[in-house]
Amino acid sequence: MRRKNLIGFILCVVIFVTGFLIKGNLALYFNIAGLSIVLGGSAAAALLSFQVSRLRIVYMVVRASYTQRNISEDDIVNILINLAIKSRMEGVLSLQEEENETSILFLRRGLGCLVDNYEPHQIRDILNTEMYFFKLRREDSERILRTIGDFFPAFGIIGSVVGLISMLAGIGDTSVILKTVPVALTSTLYGLIFANFFFVPFAANLRERTNHELLLQKIIMEGIIAIQSELNPTILKTKLLSFLTPSARKADLVPLAKIRKRFNIDDSLMPAADPDRE
Repeated sequence: MRRKNLIGFILCVVIFVTGFLIKGNLALYFNIAGLSIVLGGSAAAALLSFQVSRLRIVYMVVRASYTQRNISEDDIVNILINLAIKSRMEGVLSLQEEENETSILFLRRGLGCLVDNYEPHQIRDILNTEMYFFKLRREDSERILRTIGDFFPAFGIIGSVVGLISMLAGIGDTSVILKTVPVALTSTLYGLIFANFFFVPFAANLRERTNHELLLQKIIMEGIIAIQSELNPTILKTKLLSFLTPSARKADLVPLAKIRKRFNIDDSLMPAADPDRE
């Protein structure tokens, strides 16, 4: 997990648990019967809904989204600029070494097409297909996470109903009521916690990660096609920087003084900087 996410997660958990401690003993909120109903029922529903192999893939994708380092857009741009320079100096076939060394699978795929001398429209078609099915697979994983997240509140309600039925059955016995009320109340609590504290955030994080990776893949595709057409590395850098936010490429902007001098523009005609621009 990324450091800032981990710090935020630990801080929020501490505040969350403190809220329970302020109004009573933490042990009051633990009930093995309610927990078994919620976890067992949700797990059974997930196994009935999805193949075990698919659930395993979702687990691996979620784990990777929290453990693997996010490659930044700047890193990808720099890699592509270096590849463009190497291609112009040593030829496209020299990129075969980079194809074997890089750990970015999509970039390896693109370099493979480049080394095999595919036409630009063929490279674009192949990489667009890769992006399309990558997005479909990620959306399917996100859908599974959200579906499982919906199971937990439902089984929390089921646990509450079970507790209420047992309570009504022993309406004249105080000891029975004291045993069954915690099941009725904690089951709903467990269902809401597991859904909104784990699975919904897992799905949201996966969507954010997917959008980021799709942006990287788009940058890689444009860079690979530009290298194939032997675009000047300086022009390629300017093109790829268009994918970044203005704040990320602020240092590469032409100074206003230079623009005024080149086009003989009066200072009063120059627009003021927009403070809301990213």
